Amino acid sequence: MNHDSRHSLQSDSLAWIDERMQQIDDQHLRRVLKQRGSAQAAELVIDGKTLVNFSSNDYLGIANDPRLIQAANDAAERYGWGSGASPLITGHSELHRQLEEALATFEQTESALLFPTGYAANIGTITALADADTIIFSDAKNHASIIDGCRLSGGTIRIYRHGDCDHLESQLKELSGKRTAQQKFLIVTDGLFSMDGDLAPLRELTRLAEAYNAMLMVDEAHATGVLGSNGRGTCEHFGIRSECIIKVGTLSKALGSLGGFVCGPQKLVDWLVNRSRTLIFSTAAPAAVCAAGLAALKIVQEEPERRERLAKLSGDLRQSLVTEGFRVGKSETQIIPVMLEDPERTMRASGDLRSAGYLVPGIRPPSVPEGESLLRISLSCDHSDEMVSGLIDAMNLSRNGTNSQ
Repeated sequence: MNHDSRHSLQSDSLAWIDERMQQIDDQHLRRVLKQRGSAQAAELVIDGKTLVNFSSNDYLGIANDPRLIQAANDAAERYGWGSGASPLITGHSELHRQLEEALATFEQTESALLFPTGYAANIGTITALADADTIIFSDAKNHASIIDGCRLSGGTIRIYRHGDCDHLESQLKELSGKRTAQQKFLIVTDGLFSMDGDLAPLRELTRLAEAYNAMLMVDEAHATGVLGSNGRGTCEHFGIRSECIIKVGTLSKALGSLGGFVCGPQKLVDWLVNRSRTLIFSTAAPAAVCAAGLAALKIVQEEPERRERLAKLSGDLRQSLVTEGFRVGKSETQIIPVMLEDPERTMRASGDLRSAGYLVPGIRPPSVPEGESLLRISLSCDHSDEMVSGLIDAMNLSRNGTNSQ
């Protein structure tokens, strides 16, 4: 076979992509990468244009904090950049250990374990806890990393309606009567849901987990550093402490760094070290990332005014949007959806806002269910009152083509 024949064969094997991409275009669902030309902050340079940034998960405004940068620089000078191996080989440095100990103390758990990303933490934890003898009860609006972890685990998956504990309990009752001695139950939920900005009913979920002898895994990714009097997340927000709860969090959102973590009993961490494939077969994050994480955790603990400012901004903006007639769902947090339903309408609204100088992403299927396209506004404590009022004005001006009433 000559070179031209090989090239032709390769091209034909990918021809199906053209048709699928056309379908994506027809449904107004195409995604494209944007180029950021500045540090993460309340204002960004995207594709050469300065925009007020209402798209980031840097809720406490510390991703570009000089203390994180200095900590990472100092660690890089001592440890180099790449870790070179997985944690079980030579990738686990003393800074990894220090951060794990600091996270366990912060979360008031016996132990903690770092993962290279939050996505890896969810997949690695679920697949280590669940197997063919496990029934997993998963909220209908859980994050993609939870969904993927459930699918990869080989367990039996039961989806309960979003936040509906009555629906969950009916499934638990049904399956408890058929439960074998070796069968495990795992309830898994986001604490703060990343698109709708609402909270899981954790008090009731904890009651159900204890009543039905189920493990309860809570992904605190968007709540860590933000909710609770000490910033420990949704569990602290609701005043819950239970031995049945497995906490998963991330350093890449309010903590402004990178990586995921799991907190719980020492025996849980020991099991994950031996059975979590995303930990065992991934190169460890650089030690410099851990140094930045330690600096971020210190800021969260010492500067509660950041989350207090964020809570006030969020409450004020949410109330203003409702007063103006926008639909914001059941959001209670710094993530505020503006429900527009149709993907074309959503992207047109996002484009209008960008033209006015505001970066507010349009969220469409498959990130949200069909008919639930939305603008996702995420706030930072670094947003000024003027930035927030300007956003409201821009949204009102765009209504001619995107009236959300």
